[in-house]
Amino acid sequence: MESEEDAVKKSQVVDARARNISHNVRCTECGSQSIEDSQADIAILLRKLIRDEIQAGKSDKEIYRKLEDDYGETVLYAPKFDLQTAALWLSPLLVAGAAGGIWAYKKHRQNTNVHIMALNLVRGVSLTPKEKQTMLDLLTPPPSERTNSSSRWRKWLPQ
Repeated sequence: MESEEDAVKKSQVVDARARNISHNVRCTECGSQSIEDSQADIAILLRKLIRDEIQAGKSDKEIYRKLEDDYGETVLYAPKFDLQTAALWLSPLLVAGAAGGIWAYKKHRQNTNVHIMALNLVRGVSLTPKEKQTMLDLLTPPPSERTNSSSRWRKWLPQ
């Protein structure tokens, strides 16, 4: 009786491992489904191959390696990180870094222009209308701050 229970447990373990592996393997015919979800002929054959490999005592890594060798790297949903895929994995960081660098340069350039405009005012050089508007925008506090700051100080003043 115990042998039947052991056989049932072993069968459940094989099924669980096979399902887990099958969820991580892309159907080569469908492309958008795992072989666990696909009913294509190749998916059925791959599920059987995985179960046979598990029953033969192979580890999950060995099974993944065999599938990758037989069907290519694209059969796995999680590609490995190596020199060939480094640019793909790191491209979001490179794009974000470039965008941050451009933003910082523009901010620095804007501040530099404000300093030049201020120096020109001190030297008596007239500003263009755009420069005048930029200076007014920078030097005029927003209306909400003006009203809040005056009401904020009123409560501290003697009545």
